[in-house]
Amino acid sequence: AMATPSCCQQHSEEVCESCVVKTTLTAENAVEANKLSNNYKFGFKKWKSHVTARPWEDRSEIVKELYSDLNVIRGSGGSTLTCGNVLYLLLFGWWLSLLYVLVAAVMFATVMGAPYGRLCWGLAWYFLWPFGKVIQKVEVPKSHQACEASAGESSALLGGPTPRRWHPRCWAGTGYWRRASTAVWLCLGYPALALAHGLVSVTAWLLIVLIPVAKLSARAAGRVLLLPPERVLIRRLRMTEVPLEGEVILCCYRAANPYYYKYAVDGINVFAVNLLPLVLVTLVLGYVDSPNHLTGSAVKFTLALLSIMPLSYYIGMAIASISAQSNFAVGAVVNATFGSITELTFYITALIKGSREGNRCYAEVVKSALTGTLVGCVLFVPGLCMVIGGIRHQEQRFNSRSAGVSSALLFLSVGGVFAPTLFSKVYGKLVCGECHNVTQNPLGHYLCHNCHFDLMDNNGTLYYSHVQPLVYTVSILLPAAYLIGLFFTLKTHTHIYDIHISDCHMPGHHHSAVVHWSRWRALVILLLSTLCMSACADLATEHISPILTNSTISQYFIGVTVLAMVPELPEIVNGIQFALQNNLSLSIEIGNCIAVQVCMLQIPILVLFTIFYPTNFTLVFSDLHVYASMFSVVLMNYIFMDGKCDYFQGTVLVMVYFILLAVYFFAPSPSGC
Repeated sequence: AMATPSCCQQHSEEVCESCVVKTTLTAENAVEANKLSNNYKFGFKKWKSHVTARPWEDRSEIVKELYSDLNVIRGSGGSTLTCGNVLYLLLFGWWLSLLYVLVAAVMFATVMGAPYGRLCWGLAWYFLWPFGKVIQKVEVPKSHQACEASAGESSALLGGPTPRRWHPRCWAGTGYWRRASTAVWLCLGYPALALAHGLVSVTAWLLIVLIPVAKLSARAAGRVLLLPPERVLIRRLRMTEVPLEGEVILCCYRAANPYYYKYAVDGINVFAVNLLPLVLVTLVLGYVDSPNHLTGSAVKFTLALLSIMPLSYYIGMAIASISAQSNFAVGAVVNATFGSITELTFYITALIKGSREGNRCYAEVVKSALTGTLVGCVLFVPGLCMVIGGIRHQEQRFNSRSAGVSSALLFLSVGGVFAPTLFSKVYGKLVCGECHNVTQNPLGHYLCHNCHFDLMDNNGTLYYSHVQPLVYTVSILLPAAYLIGLFFTLKTHTHIYDIHISDCHMPGHHHSAVVHWSRWRALVILLLSTLCMSACADLATEHISPILTNSTISQYFIGVTVLAMVPELPEIVNGIQFALQNNLSLSIEIGNCIAVQVCMLQIPILVLFTIFYPTNFTLVFSDLHVYASMFSVVLMNYIFMDGKCDYFQGTVLVMVYFILLAVYFFAPSPSGC
């Protein structure tokens, strides 16, 4: 089927609003089309970012400006007095200019470095306020006198008449790198300035909105300061002035750009790039400073959790890249194998540590994290996407049939996961820690504390003969139901999604795919990220013990918030981006898919793990977990029945989520912790 013309004009990945029956998407190439199609497949990771390089002509002017090299002279740049430029002056400009003045004084003091002294004096004026000024690389005239003069101390820094004709070969024989003045410059002047520019570049890059300053400073250290001073021309641009002949090295008008949150390096979002060094710091600090001489456990635990966020992003990008470049079978295997690797690495390391220490708290924290992920992905993720998407779109529609499949699986999975818990409530023996007679009558009322259902009565007959077989049965049936759901949605009933990928992007814009990550590169990154994820999870569990024992906050709350939702932040960002593009179906599916995988894959894997490595983990949850999970699933299904929603319904889901968080916050810690 061919897409309608209105669909062809839509931006890539936007749902065609005029297509009532079909969901028509546009893609630039086959790989991108495969990724878009995978987003609508049950069990596949939903990924918003492109896995291939977008054609330059298809990008907006705003995005094109982000990737500019700061070497374009505009006819009229407008006023340079902006908040971002003033911020540059306060953060970098004044002390960078002062440093250039000091270096200029040193160069003049050496006599031989006088040309570089004049260069630094001119650059001090430039870097104090570089906006609306230009640095050009000029050529020396093809005359013996000019060549001889260029070997001396002449400089064309701040103006003067520009020769009409230049010849690049004249300078080639002057031996710039063999000059005594160059040696003085490289020893006394350049190192300090290069270090300062490096500091400015790193700081501005980490601030993201000041990335133009990072580019400006990097270009100055790597290009301008290594040119012969005679070839550097610094001048202020005037609107009526004809641009000079010669190569433009630097020309900057704005120090800040709020759209740099869209900036990507080789397909990787700038936030993920900036957080990557944090992973290295976490690993070095965690394993080198194991006695906690430099930092405490709280700092290391926080760093380990923050490091999980960029690693989750890289894992998601690698999975999407491999799936988009492979056939369906390979994509399904990769998604099933690594789709839940972020959460499982933390859960398994926590259970191992709890088993070695004989501490039941770790198993309870894992159960809290599982429940927190389930509740958060059912309430918070779709609710937040509805609220943010509803700000831009008055009413959003989604595929109620595809959402119904996930809802049915959620009902099945929640019922299966909590079946052993309900079984223990019915047949378990209620045991209390201490009881007090409040009426002073032996037959009166007793007030009991720390009560729980004991499954180990009569040497554990109830647990080993009844509960444990039920747990194993459920752990087999849930993955089987997950496979049936995959077969139903991806094979026999694919029409439920009714996705049509069209390549009618724009006339004549048929581009071959230029992938950011090849399959082998994506596989290497996936394995390395998984390895680093395991190390960070190990550090997090290693340093969570003091927090659990010394914190006044309930362990339930720590599990359902920090440990549950921090690894899901990249997924939440993807859901918000889909919602902003009026594609709420994918926003809802992100939360549902994670919740289904928690119940149907992660929990059975943990049960299977306990068979080979005995831990304190049993599939018996507290009443609070049971009620919160079941209520969340029922509410979500009620909200999603009609296939449309607005920001008010999203607000309801988010508010209910925060109410449940308040319940967990004020709940007492689990028994044994």
